[in-house]
Amino acid sequence: MKKSARFALALLLVLALSLPVMAIEPVSEDAISISSPCAILVEKTTGTVIYEKNAKERGSPASVTKVMTMLLIAEAVDSGLITLDTMVTASSRAASMGGSQIWLEEGEQMTVSDMLKCIAVVSANDCAVAMAEHISGSENAFAQKMNARALELGCEDTNFKNCTGLFEDPEHYTCAYDIAIMSRELLLHDWIKDYTTIWMDTVRNGEFGLSNTNKLVYYYDGCTGLKTGFTTTAMYCLSASAKRDGVEYIAVIMHGKSIESRNDDAKALLSYGFANYTLCPLQAGGVLPPVRVELGKSDSVQPLYAGSDAILLEKSVAKDIHYSLDLAESITAPVKAGDRLGTLTVYSGSDITAQVALTADNDVPRLSVCGIFLRMLNMATSSE
Repeated sequence: MKKSARFALALLLVLALSLPVMAIEPVSEDAISISSPCAILVEKTTGTVIYEKNAKERGSPASVTKVMTMLLIAEAVDSGLITLDTMVTASSRAASMGGSQIWLEEGEQMTVSDMLKCIAVVSANDCAVAMAEHISGSENAFAQKMNARALELGCEDTNFKNCTGLFEDPEHYTCAYDIAIMSRELLLHDWIKDYTTIWMDTVRNGEFGLSNTNKLVYYYDGCTGLKTGFTTTAMYCLSASAKRDGVEYIAVIMHGKSIESRNDDAKALLSYGFANYTLCPLQAGGVLPPVRVELGKSDSVQPLYAGSDAILLEKSVAKDIHYSLDLAESITAPVKAGDRLGTLTVYSGSDITAQVALTADNDVPRLSVCGIFLRMLNMATSSE
């Protein structure tokens, strides 16, 4: 074989082993009956898109905006910037918000936990603004932070002008695809479901009742949230999530004609996901054996699975999953963390479903000439 041909073959092999095989393609729009003009269905763990309909069409999201608002609050809590017990004081501006609200009074104080509860359950605009001002100093500064975070997440069709979605601003827009990305990121903060799954509750020592605007929380099995929205421009919007048997899906509906059609579309998408797909691990199970390192300061290096822990498969395909492990017996130092040590191939029957890189977990420097001599001397004296 010519040198150029050998190089081309090697390059193709490297590319084949470095990229997972696509498990599924999004189903066609006519596979599921969806009346809303824009929709998407995504699996949370892998981010696999199962269904999309005009998913990147920009439009007003109404209060589904608050998915990003809640994400920034959750990140502020988890980073230690605030705690759930931190007291937040309502400004005159926060108290003046219209739409969905709990009628905060200027100077009224509530914990972050209660504010977040009101945002998640009744879409309280006054609480959203109070939280934005508390975290960033002003709602405008908070909106800039929302946009920066959206860019970090890869949301290319999103621009926020406020934290509520209340006002009909043509420069305040997003799309179903981007909302799914934000929703997925929010659900990584698993404790947020303590708020998004509340059906009925109270604040102000039981004096003010709350009832969730997302009725799926009450009557759709496994519902974990997430956020509703409505304005006359945006119409009926929803980011709905649900989890069953360890698999969680996110269905985003934009611009539905009614609450009923919006909810029916979300249920149809979620039910389609649960009925047809399942998660399969991209790990063979058990601890991977260490790989011997020749001429290294350490004798071995531990291989790790690179990339996602699982892949989404159609249930019919997932019935016959098995694995093949190809792992190097040894590698010569120096070794860098992330160096390729082998490949795990996942099969469904005789078809390759995915290939996962096995990489070094840490650096192993090469021994110096003196170090090699001392090791050889040690080996010689130990064998006597």
